[in-house]
Amino acid sequence: MNKFQFMGRLTKDPETRYTPNTNTQVTTFSIAVNRRFTAQGNERQADFFNLVAYGKLAEFCSRYYKKGQQVLVEGRIQNRSWDDQNGTKRYATDFIVENAYFADSRRDSSNSSDMDIPTSSIDGEFITVDDTEELPF
Repeated sequence: MNKFQFMGRLTKDPETRYTPNTNTQVTTFSIAVNRRFTAQGNERQADFFNLVAYGKLAEFCSRYYKKGQQVLVEGRIQNRSWDDQNGTKRYATDFIVENAYFADSRRDSSNSSDMDIPTSSIDGEFITVDDTEELPF
């Protein structure tokens, strides 16, 4: 099984680009994930992960995710390799997001009054939000 699940805070706003051949939206972002335990007398440490989302999920992340937000993401790990300009073999490990969720409390997310946040998480498709109803969170 190839699966990851991270909960952390976005370190910066997501960045979006489009693939040249298929014009597919690609959104990249990074999150800081706190380590579970800290050594006595030390500060809590975090690990930083670079993530990538494609298509409609990329559009969702680009539109709704902002720096500092706490999010939960799930997906798969993918390895790739290529030859650089000098002919040296290079390797990279990508974290491909397949599901993305909000993990902030209502109080935390209410500080961002300019954000139009949907009422539930996304799982590959957009959801319809009735703007006339109060959000349930």
